[in-house]
Amino acid sequence: MKFREWLEELEYDVISGDLDIEVEDVIYDSRKAREHVVFVCTKGTKVDSHEFIPEVVKAGVRVLVVERQAEIPAGVTAIRVHSSREALAHLSAARFGYPQEKMITIGVTGTKGKTTTTHMIKAILESCGKKVGMIGTTGIVIGSEVTPTMNTTPESYQLFESFERMAQAGCEYMVMEVSSQAFKMHRVDGIRFDYGLFTNISPDHIGPDEHADFNEYLYYKSQLLDRCRIGIVNRDDEHYHEIIKDASCELTSFSLEQEADFMAKQIHYVSEPEFVGLEFDVAGRYALEARVNIPGRFNVYNALAAISVCSFLDLPKENVRHALEHLNVNGRMEIVYASKKCTVIVDYAHNAVSMESLLETLREYHPARLVCVFGCGGNRSKDRRYSMGDSAGRLADFSILTADNSRFEKTEDIIADIRSSIEKTGGDFIEIPDRREAIAYSMIHARPGDMIAVIGKGHEDYQEVNGVRHHFSDREVVLEIAAELEKSE
Repeated sequence: MKFREWLEELEYDVISGDLDIEVEDVIYDSRKAREHVVFVCTKGTKVDSHEFIPEVVKAGVRVLVVERQAEIPAGVTAIRVHSSREALAHLSAARFGYPQEKMITIGVTGTKGKTTTTHMIKAILESCGKKVGMIGTTGIVIGSEVTPTMNTTPESYQLFESFERMAQAGCEYMVMEVSSQAFKMHRVDGIRFDYGLFTNISPDHIGPDEHADFNEYLYYKSQLLDRCRIGIVNRDDEHYHEIIKDASCELTSFSLEQEADFMAKQIHYVSEPEFVGLEFDVAGRYALEARVNIPGRFNVYNALAAISVCSFLDLPKENVRHALEHLNVNGRMEIVYASKKCTVIVDYAHNAVSMESLLETLREYHPARLVCVFGCGGNRSKDRRYSMGDSAGRLADFSILTADNSRFEKTEDIIADIRSSIEKTGGDFIEIPDRREAIAYSMIHARPGDMIAVIGKGHEDYQEVNGVRHHFSDREVVLEIAAELEKSE
């Protein structure tokens, strides 16, 4: 391709060279420099790749995209743009031939519920015989192939490369979680979703390496409604009017509590030997008797949101119903072990809002004791630790404070922060920094009828310590300990 052909969606100034130069790929990592690639110079918090221009040119690069003044070697084509990250997204889309336009695209954003809702949508579509690609917290999923990712929403180049693989694999639909950081860092520039779903919003991801404050967080979340054809928004969210005020799409809404386009009525908690979950009726623009095999009122919201999106797709209702009744979402309110002695649930709840919803939901099943095993991630806002400690102290009968992804902090320091808030509630707790030992303690010392919630990591299969990820799965540990206990009986 000629470089000029990749620039149709960009505003730029030509600094030097010929735009008709032949190119075959886009890179932003100087280590991948070679001939016939476009090197996009980006400015990060720690590294400014404009400094690598001499190095990449020496490796054969003859096309540069810059966003600040830089010395351009002779014989090199260079353009200047306002935002290199925005340019990277548009160049990546062009390089892969705009693959997102070959599928029906569904973007899901919100503070909580994104992963469960995307899995619900995927399950519904697949029950109807559709081939679906999915991107989110659990990675990039194309059929049985799963590629782990570092971020909920990967960098733009990886996104468009994944879209191309999905299209080539015959995917008719693409469902993805869209984080606020994805909008802030221009990862989804160039994508106009067919359907944009906004689950909810509450203070989260606010701190030095994330968002400056809640207003910025809400602003970037709301960008989805300016990047989609039809927007579907939670009418019950207290920030509903702020969310939609700048929306440019066709708006619809869903609700459990008031009039909306899609409503959930007659909600019932169900606990049977082979089924623990919910039943409810969908009313409004779509009618359905739904049965969902995941506990919790918040999962009514997730299921209703998924149903609302799928109502636009002309799918057989019996398939929609069957998919939700037989749903399995790894690490999302997942009952991993159940015996006469105790039930152990693994969930991704990693902030106070999700934690409170989870614990209040489990209370509905009247356990003898509600035990919560949790920690908090390092190098994140300390408010999350304090609020989670407060929630555990008020809502759990007994808490075990332990490690999460400590990153570059000490686990003991994080636990100390949690302790400072849980002590104020008078809640009963113990500290066991080793996460495996903490889970083992909860199960070994369980009383008949206890319900144990191991939260914070959910589907994750690692612990991050000092920048290194070590294999660790809550689910695997629970099953290992259960086997050991059964063997010793």
